[in-house]
Amino acid sequence: MFSTVKGSLTNKAAKIAVALVAVVTLSSCGGGKLSQPPIDHFGYAVGTPLLTTNAATTLGASTNADIIGGRMFPAVFVKGPSGQFIPNRDIATAQVIPAPQQRVEYTINSTASYSDGVPVTCTDFLLAYKAGSLRGLFNSLVPLMEQVDRLECAPGEKKFSVVFKTDVGSRWRSLFGPGTVVPSHAIAHRVGMSEEQLVAALQSENSGALMPVAKVWREGFDLKHFDPELQVSAGPYKIASVADNGALQLVRNESFNGDVASIEKVMMWPRSANLAEVNQANSVEVADLIGVGEVSWVNRDDPNNRFTIERTPGHLTEQLTLGNAGVFASAPARQAFAACVDQNAVAAASSKAAGVEVPPVWTHLTSVADSINPQLEGVIAKHRHTDLAVAERLRGVTIRVGYLGPDERKKEMVAAIAASCAPAGITVVDASVENQSFEDIHRIQQTPSGVEVEVPGTIDALLHAADPNVGFGHINGDIGDVEKLRAEEQRLWDESDVIPLASQPRTLIYDKNVANIVVNTAQSGIGWNMERWQEGKKP
Repeated sequence: MFSTVKGSLTNKAAKIAVALVAVVTLSSCGGGKLSQPPIDHFGYAVGTPLLTTNAATTLGASTNADIIGGRMFPAVFVKGPSGQFIPNRDIATAQVIPAPQQRVEYTINSTASYSDGVPVTCTDFLLAYKAGSLRGLFNSLVPLMEQVDRLECAPGEKKFSVVFKTDVGSRWRSLFGPGTVVPSHAIAHRVGMSEEQLVAALQSENSGALMPVAKVWREGFDLKHFDPELQVSAGPYKIASVADNGALQLVRNESFNGDVASIEKVMMWPRSANLAEVNQANSVEVADLIGVGEVSWVNRDDPNNRFTIERTPGHLTEQLTLGNAGVFASAPARQAFAACVDQNAVAAASSKAAGVEVPPVWTHLTSVADSINPQLEGVIAKHRHTDLAVAERLRGVTIRVGYLGPDERKKEMVAAIAASCAPAGITVVDASVENQSFEDIHRIQQTPSGVEVEVPGTIDALLHAADPNVGFGHINGDIGDVEKLRAEEQRLWDESDVIPLASQPRTLIYDKNVANIVVNTAQSGIGWNMERWQEGKKP
């Protein structure tokens, strides 16, 4: 039996003094203020900013909102520690019906409901599909929704079907990922619609009727303006309050139909948190950090050290997503830039800063550890080295690369790209700012009315991490068909909209007295099974 006692009474006074340094001001669900959090609480730190719980928005996709979104809006299939897909029967089950237009039939768990008591229904999934496919209206980024022909759903039902377009759908398990299926009933209530009215508007794609829906879907789950009426959870935890510094107070969702979370309250710290101060207050037990070389707040030589540190190349691939306007308006221009990017040098720069060796990556549709990669060598071999003759097409051009700043490791990665492109006369500049996103890329974008317009962004390319299973909606990418996979990889290199760079380095830190920690470097991170963590008694 595990205890939730943390520390002894003899050192409480000291911890109170330290905790005053790390104190945060929390906004309560009722709109009031809590002067400080409980001094002695369970803490989980992450390497991303906590800005939204809706991982399907461009903001969510840019900031890896799956980390928190997956604990509130769980995926139908969860990525396990080895990258395998695990059915999440707490939410739904699925059955594939093979055909030229593949069909997947879903049955939502009869007891699945949100923390406000409203059942999870197919309307939630219909909204997820339409929001992902109507990108110009919703400002979403869910590439695989491009492959869906239709979603068949009757209002309030627990069953629905997804029908794919012809000859696509091999990555169907990646649909409805962590943090992408949000509560449609809460949005409908906010805009004054019944469920039937919402379904009708979604099915007809009535842009006029959907504009207020899209606005709430896009902005209502932002955590800087926490709205408890919208942020109702279907997962094991719900958000009780949000701190001024972005920290989240999670509490057990008593309405969750799955395993009851063992730890009642969890303080979730964003990447901006001062973990040295938080640790002095005994308020961090688990940390899932990205590319952190030195963990100064853990003394591994201390015989009383309670932490284990693991550094590992992650499942996600760090890559450059290029714009499709301005300097990158044409495929030859994008190919020229790809030709001067030295993945080996970029991976080396990342490895040095992160304190863990991460391998370079030259594939778009597989992760670095996938066993099929050697069979793709015929496609990727020509990209293992720079080709300055091809890169010369961009001589005299300046390319602005951005990322979520500040980030010293990514700064070094951009510097490595600049160094390898300079001999071709290409100037690469670091244009990163805080909370940079896909919205900042110079691009052609579709307006809500369907008209394509040029958006002059502040950057030409974004350096970020992505799961290779969820991108490239125009590509089938079936890893069960080697010949097709080779052809699709060649197509992606020809387009050069994305340049793969290296595996994302992860630093995982966890208290030795916390049970059921299972390291996972996929979308949801080490917190993928947070409800099963059990806290032991501290020395």
